[in-house]
Amino acid sequence: MEYIALAIAPGIAICLFIFYKDIYNREPRFNLIVSFLLGCLAILPAIGFERSFMSTMDGTVNGLAIFAYAVVAFSEETSKFLGLRLYSYNQKEFDEPLDGIVYSLMVSMGFATAENIKYVVEHQALAGNGMEVAMQRLFTAVPAHASFAVVMGYFVGKAKFNSNNSLGLMLTGLLGAIFLHGTYDFFIFLDHYSHVGEQLGKGLLTGGAILSMVLSLVLCRKLIREHKNTSAKMFANKKTDSNV
Repeated sequence: MEYIALAIAPGIAICLFIFYKDIYNREPRFNLIVSFLLGCLAILPAIGFERSFMSTMDGTVNGLAIFAYAVVAFSEETSKFLGLRLYSYNQKEFDEPLDGIVYSLMVSMGFATAENIKYVVEHQALAGNGMEVAMQRLFTAVPAHASFAVVMGYFVGKAKFNSNNSLGLMLTGLLGAIFLHGTYDFFIFLDHYSHVGEQLGKGLLTGGAILSMVLSLVLCRKLIREHKNTSAKMFANKKTDSNV
């Protein structure tokens, strides 16, 4: 059971991290839990979509690119986006741009946690290496999902307070998350499922995936800081107005 606990721990840790980052106007725990559970459920349509298009994963560079961007990244990020847009976005407590990142991370960590459990249980049953897979995903897949979520949530948060361009901003967030997710997966697929990986050497392309994830995380830190500063100004102004 240790590998199950390890599969669950990173997603919960990231949820707690962003919860305590939201220091000016924290979201109700109920909304956060529902968002997390919706993320867990979002894995179901994504799995169905991916299984329907497994034939595109034919070992060619073009086939792997299609599978990475148009199948895996599209299905997973769209499933997460629907949970964010249809529930979290409509809550009255979604009242600052940072909330877009908070709720997006909750949905995404629900998805990542369910996905983690699925992978480690399958690998434990088939090869007895569930703990190894859980450790690998602790430092790769879960932070990657978090970085995609921050980019999506950043733009969804802006969309909430820009009615003139809300659709454009939400699409930007969704497409940005799909692009980052697809790029990360494309490097991994090239490494594991193509002759390119065999020619360049084991792990080199995975290094490219990790580099893309690190760059995404650097961007995410900037986006979180920007929305956090916006929250500070918003609630400082509200406090000033209430004292007038």
